[in-house]
Amino acid sequence: MRRIAALYPGFTENDSHPADLPHATHHASHAIIMSRHIEILRTTLLHGPSMWTYRPALEAWVDIGDLEDCPSNTLPGLYERLIAWLPGLAEHRCSVGEPGGFLLRLREGTWPAHILEHLTLELQGLAGQPGGFGRARETSRRGVYKVVVRCPHEELSRACLHAARDLLLAAIEDRPFDVAATIDRLYQLADRVCLGPSTASIVAAATARGIPALRLNDGNLVQLGQGSRQRRLWTAETDQTGAIAEGISRNKDLSKQLLHACGLPVPGGRIVASAEEAWEAAQDIGLPVVVKPLRGNHGRGISLDLNGSAEVMRAFHVARQEDDEVLVERCIRGDEHRLLVVGGRLVAAARGEQTWIVGDGRATVGALIDQQVNTDPRRGEAERFPLETIDLAREPAMRLLLERQGLSATAIPAAGQRVLIQRHGNVRCDVTDSVHPSFARAACLAARVIGLDIAGIDLLAQDISQPLESQEAAIVEINAGPGLLMHLQPAEGQPRPVGEAIVEHLFPAGEAHHGGRIPVIGVSGSRGTTFTARLIAHLARFNGLKVGLASTQGLFVEDRCIMRGDCSHAATARRLLANPVLNAAVFENGCRSILEGGLAYDRCLIGIVTHAGQDEDLGDHDIREAGQVYKILRTQVDVVLPGGAAILNADDPLLAGMAELCDGEVILYTIDAENPRVKTHVEQGGRAVMARDGGLWLTTRDDQIRLCRLVDIDIHMHIHNPLAGQGESCSILAAVAAAWFLGIPREEIHSGIETFLAELSVVLPPEGGPHDTLQPAGATC
Repeated sequence: MRRIAALYPGFTENDSHPADLPHATHHASHAIIMSRHIEILRTTLLHGPSMWTYRPALEAWVDIGDLEDCPSNTLPGLYERLIAWLPGLAEHRCSVGEPGGFLLRLREGTWPAHILEHLTLELQGLAGQPGGFGRARETSRRGVYKVVVRCPHEELSRACLHAARDLLLAAIEDRPFDVAATIDRLYQLADRVCLGPSTASIVAAATARGIPALRLNDGNLVQLGQGSRQRRLWTAETDQTGAIAEGISRNKDLSKQLLHACGLPVPGGRIVASAEEAWEAAQDIGLPVVVKPLRGNHGRGISLDLNGSAEVMRAFHVARQEDDEVLVERCIRGDEHRLLVVGGRLVAAARGEQTWIVGDGRATVGALIDQQVNTDPRRGEAERFPLETIDLAREPAMRLLLERQGLSATAIPAAGQRVLIQRHGNVRCDVTDSVHPSFARAACLAARVIGLDIAGIDLLAQDISQPLESQEAAIVEINAGPGLLMHLQPAEGQPRPVGEAIVEHLFPAGEAHHGGRIPVIGVSGSRGTTFTARLIAHLARFNGLKVGLASTQGLFVEDRCIMRGDCSHAATARRLLANPVLNAAVFENGCRSILEGGLAYDRCLIGIVTHAGQDEDLGDHDIREAGQVYKILRTQVDVVLPGGAAILNADDPLLAGMAELCDGEVILYTIDAENPRVKTHVEQGGRAVMARDGGLWLTTRDDQIRLCRLVDIDIHMHIHNPLAGQGESCSILAAVAAAWFLGIPREEIHSGIETFLAELSVVLPPEGGPHDTLQPAGATC
């Protein structure tokens, strides 16, 4: 804008937009824009709730430079190019609140940072990870914006952000952009770094029930719940899936022996060591037979319906490529079925189909597979696809099947000739509602015999809707950690809520109402947070809880420091929630830690805000006003559970409005017994902790209980005139309120404060300095 003003002296920065200039001026503006860039200055991963949203988010500082003077309605062709490249933008609601809202803003005029937000969200969705939440807000620096988007995975969101920037610049400058290649690259990245669809369905079901989830590695190892109430799962295996049971399930012959001993139908067979022995076994068992690897998955190396010595011996070598041991067993006529058993209950069932191609007299078998089979959108290499791409080069069992039909990959079937490509491995049609109770009972018993809490039971049957005893049917395999996609995205029939079934198995609704949560106490504020957090942890531990503490002084498990220094950042603090020993956790959350990482937890039982002043320089985050500090600290109150409590300093006027943000109870504390807010709060049935008449009082509308005399806990020996200021005195009141809400007996609160202060070595700050320099005398790192 300033450069335009220099070229055209009659133009000032108060003029609206380049579109308001003469035609020549507009062209000059466009020329300047062509040389500009959108620069991503920095990005910050917010692991948990923040001032922006409850969910993990990526915050990017974006400098749009001179594009600040050029909203979208002044950039010729931008609207048309964006909607042509990304038609899904038509569904974005934006602030209008209905589909098409963003396009309306785009046509009327909006700024590149806002456009970047929506492009990033759209690319995330096209990569298979819908974002949903986004914001773009100005900073105090001209042309620099904070762009915030929902973050399913940090690496993916960063990649989508940069791709969106490149796409937007190409659209502004009217340059070609390979949208399809970009989406494909992002899709592959998402498939590599994000949770697989089976695990994601379980996590989504847990989240819907309010159960927190924490990813523990780069794969599909996930923790549901917190601390001592956590459960762990790895895809469809849980911490209840025994190693012995899994080992048994991998050994098909041993599995059959155990199932047969319990009266379940299994095909007869035996392990063989050579091709000749395989043919001998086939003759003993009776033709036709099946030859397959003893340990295998995805149906690889399995040959069915074998009737001659050459077929059997060739099939032996195919199976041997998958495993050193080979199994020959009787062939059971019927369709392949997969029954999913979770916690002793049948929750889903699917039927398999054979895969065929039809010749046209021109194309080879390999070409027909690519044209007629691999074009199915349900097929692919990644885990998200319910069916695999067929590649004859890596499927010797399929090549053998073709040979038995007198064909090969390069053969050209006659027009109309049907060619069988795959007999098994295409379980994709939901038949859950058709399963006869006898099959359901057999599947559940089979899972129990093997010892699996979650099992995929593979069986063959002519008609699964008829009694098992009325037909030749058999269980052929038991799978630990079964894939769920065939039930989540069946080719035919109704999707089944298998994720919900697994969550219910891990967290039975009728047994407990804690939702896998331990008491989490968050302490936020611009001062007094360290002392408050340390005292609360001490009081809880004094009451017998195993407590973890994340603070600016370190990471503590009970009374042991396991990490020194500032551990209040969410990336470090959240380690407490993975510790299976802990049944309570206390987190110190200063403004800076919330800005730079969000909260370490999604919700908390108790949220405390001590003070909302501008005691800390947050200019590097463009936080310069008390109102901005308020928005940061309200995050702590926003995440309080409905059955929890917000504990607020009633002596700080800025905090008064936070009470209405709390989903749970509000407890106020004050050193001013005449505080009108506290009086009104108590009269309306609320609770308060106050210092008056030389004592600490627990106050309700119907009762006032003196916890102790101040001289009884000898506060004056440890703190300079605590009741005269906003220092540790208020911290003690806040901690007492938290202990009161936790149900700790008042005698134990009194004794806990005494022991805490007795153990505390206070490094007195200089006059007017900070108060959070406290360290228990016995704590070591």
